[in-house]
Amino acid sequence: MSLNIIIFAGVVLSIAFHFVGVYANAKKIVWIVIALMWAGSINIAMSEIKPSGYDEIKKMQGQFEDTDKLIEEAGDTISLYELLVIKKSYIVNNPKKR
Repeated sequence: MSLNIIIFAGVVLSIAFHFVGVYANAKKIVWIVIALMWAGSINIAMSEIKPSGYDEIKKMQGQFEDTDKLIEEAGDTISLYELLVIKKSYIVNNPKKR
């Protein structure tokens, strides 16, 4: 699933929650919940992966130039979002996975 689709779905859900809040006369509470929802999802996407994720990246490293470039750009600490981008690049380049 593309990040654009996820963000679009989040925006649509935020607008839907807003109208629910307007209908229930609880706009402030709904907007606090929406802000917490966005903050939580951004926190999860930017959090560092588990050690097993680094083992998986070592297996992918050295096989494709595009994937190696993404691994280098990620640096020493890799976030969940960066891991997903690296995996996508690996799958696109690996003909066995298609």
